[in-house]
Amino acid sequence: MKSYDVIVMGGGVSGAMAACAAARSGASTLIIESQGYLGGTLTANGVGPMMTFHAGDKQAVQGVTDELIERLKAVGKSPGHIFDTVGYTYSVTPFDAEAMKVELESMVLESGGEILYHAMLAEPRTESGRITEISVCSKSGIEVLGAKVFIDATGDGDLSVRSGAAFTKGRESDGAAQPMTLNMKMSGVDIAKVKAYIHAHPEDFPIYKGDTSIIEKAPRLSTAGFVGPFKAAKARGEIHIPREDVLFFETNTPGEVIFNTTRILGHDGTDVWSLSRAETEGRRQCRELERFVKTYIPGFEKAVVVSTGPSIGVRGSRQIKGLYTLNADDILNQTKFGDAIAHSGYPIDIHSPDGEGTNSRKLEWGGMYSIPYRSLVTDSLSNLIVIGRCLSATFEAQAAVRTTPTTGAIGHAGGVAAALAAAGDGDVRNVDIARVQTLLKEQGAYLEV
Repeated sequence: MKSYDVIVMGGGVSGAMAACAAARSGASTLIIESQGYLGGTLTANGVGPMMTFHAGDKQAVQGVTDELIERLKAVGKSPGHIFDTVGYTYSVTPFDAEAMKVELESMVLESGGEILYHAMLAEPRTESGRITEISVCSKSGIEVLGAKVFIDATGDGDLSVRSGAAFTKGRESDGAAQPMTLNMKMSGVDIAKVKAYIHAHPEDFPIYKGDTSIIEKAPRLSTAGFVGPFKAAKARGEIHIPREDVLFFETNTPGEVIFNTTRILGHDGTDVWSLSRAETEGRRQCRELERFVKTYIPGFEKAVVVSTGPSIGVRGSRQIKGLYTLNADDILNQTKFGDAIAHSGYPIDIHSPDGEGTNSRKLEWGGMYSIPYRSLVTDSLSNLIVIGRCLSATFEAQAAVRTTPTTGAIGHAGGVAAALAAAGDGDVRNVDIARVQTLLKEQGAYLEV
């Protein structure tokens, strides 16, 4: 049986940052990913841009996660952090998804980590409140792997739950999750023509409150609106997407945009049968959306679909019950935690589980909250750290901390803590938080502690 100091289950942004940090902190590290590449939502689900690294003028997310962006900028694959022309948050960070795969992989390998692709968790084994080993399944069959410390970066808490950790799922009142979205990427968009339409029809873009000059403030266009044509198409029965507007973001490549517009309700990200049905519904909605923009939105006449997905995006499912459950008041009141390991300025952003509408609760301009280490560990499993969107948080709080810059910062912290625990007795609950915070700062993370 192969054994490591740290095994990271899940190769999304949070998992990749954790693997880099653990390896750089001296731990022998393996990251396991079911796809043939890293990046999770940004590469496997077609999400983009990353948003947001900032809280007002402060860059709240730095460290290893921002190093990724600097690497992409250096090879011309990202313009970096630019003004959010939707006006929703402070900055957005477009990128080239194929380059993202390369840079994430290179960062992990250069840090000394090892990568196992095309493998999924089959079964963990526990003994006396700790995970002793895991079985993974792949083309090669079943393989058993051991580690002193395990990191759950699966997004759905798969490793944690199968190991016996307590959890919640979805909205506290009824268990409903935020809707899923199948993103669609189109190229060949005439952005100048799109901008001209926005300026000529401010009534279709209520987010701008009559002043569309905001769309000229960044080198890539992000926008939400087209409400008139969208409503009319729904009335004609051409659109059945339970959403009130069209939202898209220009990528690193001029004229290429990602639509975050489909809304797939009532599905469960932890149920493979439900996920399968959601994929089908997502593609149906994408086809409607493609026809709509090519027919009714100037600038899309010659645009072509590059991809959908590749797989559906899940905003939330299980939340592990940790030593502390982050809540909405912590976000809105900017609670100061002594064991803070990451910060964020992204608002509470709930896409309605019931249909149209998005419920946002924002901090004052520049407001920044923190995430405590206690929300990454449980009382039932001594050698498990939970990172990414499945950390211990309420439905509302998770809607704030689920975006990729924040989960990257959380992953960075989880990797450092895992390495420190592996160097000791393996109990992640006994890690010296002050030492974790010091190492994070030495690795370039931003922390107000």
